[in-house]
Amino acid sequence: MSDIVTLVLKHEEDKTINNDLFINDQIRDREVRVVGADGEQLGIMPTREALKMAEDAGLDLVKIAPKAQPPVCKIINYNKYKYEQARKAKEARKKQKIVEVKEVRMSPNIDTNDLNTKIAAARKFIEKGNKVKVSIRFRGREMAHTKDSRPMMDDFAAQLSDIAVVDKPPKMEGRFMTMFLAKK
Repeated sequence: MSDIVTLVLKHEEDKTINNDLFINDQIRDREVRVVGADGEQLGIMPTREALKMAEDAGLDLVKIAPKAQPPVCKIINYNKYKYEQARKAKEARKKQKIVEVKEVRMSPNIDTNDLNTKIAAARKFIEKGNKVKVSIRFRGREMAHTKDSRPMMDDFAAQLSDIAVVDKPPKMEGRFMTMFLAKK
């Protein structure tokens, strides 16, 4: 029984686009302003008459502006319209840049050469356009000396100051001190 309910719900979802666009028999308004397939204004008319015009043209009547008085409907090929909307959304997603957060972990008693290696790795990440999370993990008795590691974090940020800015300053979170760096 639940499969039938979900099937019916999926079918109902297919009838409308995300913006609650109603098509053909779903339009319940008495009168609508109709725009033709080529973009010309056909005027205000009863919904039944607009539906008949759309059927004669072999197209669909789609309510594109439901809040207008009277609502605006357009005579278009609904499937083609839906396809174009999906294609535009896909193009928009393709053009946006996704910024990843890369992490560089250290310990409070890191040696200078190891620190320089971590700085070089962070520099590569920032040059690629990613944000960098710099974290220092404290274990056991190191927790008593957390404030001694703040200068190390400041030095890390200073060495990368030519290409990066501190997005979030160093902060203690449990056993970790974290800082975020972003590209200038």
